[in-house]
Amino acid sequence: MSELPASQMTDAEERRVLAADLVKLNCRVHQADDPPLFTREPKSSMLPLHWRWRDLAPMLNRAGTSLKLEAGGNRRTLRLTNPGLAYGTTPTFWASIQYILPGEVATAHRHTATALRFIMQGRGAYTTVDGEQYPMNEGDLVITPSWTWHDHVHRGDKPMIWLDVLDISLVRAMHATFFEASMADLQPVSEFPTRSWQQFGSGIMRPVNAPIHNGVNPLLVYPAQRSEEALSAAAKLPANPHNDTAFEYQNPLTGGPALPNIGTRLQRLRAGGRCLPQRHTGSVLNYVISGSGSTIVEGQRFDWHAGDFIAIPPWSWYEHANGSQEEIATMFQVNDLPVMKALGLHREEFLPE
Repeated sequence: MSELPASQMTDAEERRVLAADLVKLNCRVHQADDPPLFTREPKSSMLPLHWRWRDLAPMLNRAGTSLKLEAGGNRRTLRLTNPGLAYGTTPTFWASIQYILPGEVATAHRHTATALRFIMQGRGAYTTVDGEQYPMNEGDLVITPSWTWHDHVHRGDKPMIWLDVLDISLVRAMHATFFEASMADLQPVSEFPTRSWQQFGSGIMRPVNAPIHNGVNPLLVYPAQRSEEALSAAAKLPANPHNDTAFEYQNPLTGGPALPNIGTRLQRLRAGGRCLPQRHTGSVLNYVISGSGSTIVEGQRFDWHAGDFIAIPPWSWYEHANGSQEEIATMFQVNDLPVMKALGLHREEFLPE
């Protein structure tokens, strides 16, 4: 099915007259000035965007001293909003930077939106997800599958900062938002508070005939040390021409993505490395863990440093480069490729070497 542009629509006046009567029946027909339902390729309203840490840090400190962390799900977060969208950072997820002070409690609740936390700075906080409790330290990835009870408590002595990502834009679009606050600020901790890590944390073996408490992914934490070891070992191999060295956090049961709706990756660009352009359906947010470099999105260049964020719209040509001849650069990536693949909407293109 295709629709003729207005210049080729010979019955535009008849359609306009008919529309006046159809509106009473909650029906309509295509009009000459309607935007097309189909386009030859995706045309996203999302904009490529660069958030600089030097701009964000003062605002986070200001939020930390003036805003409260209150019960009922209210958090102290700085939301990364995209001016091309009515809601969210990308068409499917919202990224926020959370600031939590020593002694504070982010009270227990659950929601249908899937969530993750990537720890940007600090140590000493603990997250509890459906009774399992794990430390949250810099570089760790902690996941919160849909409809799991979760709370966080900071037992350290300095403020902590982490990246929150939720597929709330997708859930809202599907009209499937549910939220429930707990009666208690902190949920009870299980008799075996690190069960899933003890069973699945090796990364190379898994238990036989073990009951799975969480049907999405039994592994709730991906410590920085393990992920760094994997990435560093692979970085000694020849570089992939489009990604250099990139690893995906995976579900130990399925070998698929750690979360069904949100993809997570670590990417390393060796000194002087340059990636060839690529594009794909699905949106991307990169957080620069260390190093510096540049990203070109559809001809627009962003020069980034540690702490910065880069948002890349769907079906946009992009490429990364590390301009330093001495230092490596490492990025944490969030994307919605798992959703695209599950729905049969995933496409990708790579410029050849």
